[in-house]
Amino acid sequence: MAAPDTQAAPNNEAGEAANVDKIRDILFGSQMREYEKRFVRLEEHVAKSLDGLREDIKKRVDALESFTQQELESLSQRLKHEKAERAEGLKELTAELHNIAKTLEKKLSQIEEQMAEGQGELRAKILDQSKNLSNDIDKAKKDLSAHLDREVQTLRHEKTDRAALADLFNELALRLNGQFTLPEK
Repeated sequence: MAAPDTQAAPNNEAGEAANVDKIRDILFGSQMREYEKRFVRLEEHVAKSLDGLREDIKKRVDALESFTQQELESLSQRLKHEKAERAEGLKELTAELHNIAKTLEKKLSQIEEQMAEGQGELRAKILDQSKNLSNDIDKAKKDLSAHLDREVQTLRHEKTDRAALADLFNELALRLNGQFTLPEK
């Protein structure tokens, strides 16, 4: 008999659980079904909201990616444009510097030519001046020599002869001594 009691206890517990479920269904059944409907509607609403949010986030991320891509392309184009402008400016500057260098070289060569011409002219003038001075010196030398010769001639002509001067001093000495007598004529 012990065996039927063990079998009856599980059946009895199962029956009691079924009874409790029925009581619960009677008492709370309509509320539970209402809660289940609300939960289902809430889950559907949350799912729709999540789907909407996902779509909205996806649209915004796509728009942001598109905007970022456009900005990057715009910046890339600006960078290329600026790089091209700078390269062109550098070419122009290089050409301008090259032209300036050529102009300076031409001016330097002109200045060198002018200096060479000036030096040649200066040398020619110095040579002319030197010749003129040499001629003037030669003329002055000749004039001085001629003048000296004239003066020498004048002095020779006007000077007293040594012998005549000696005779004069002898006569003077004799007169002073009283020994001089004049010859009679």
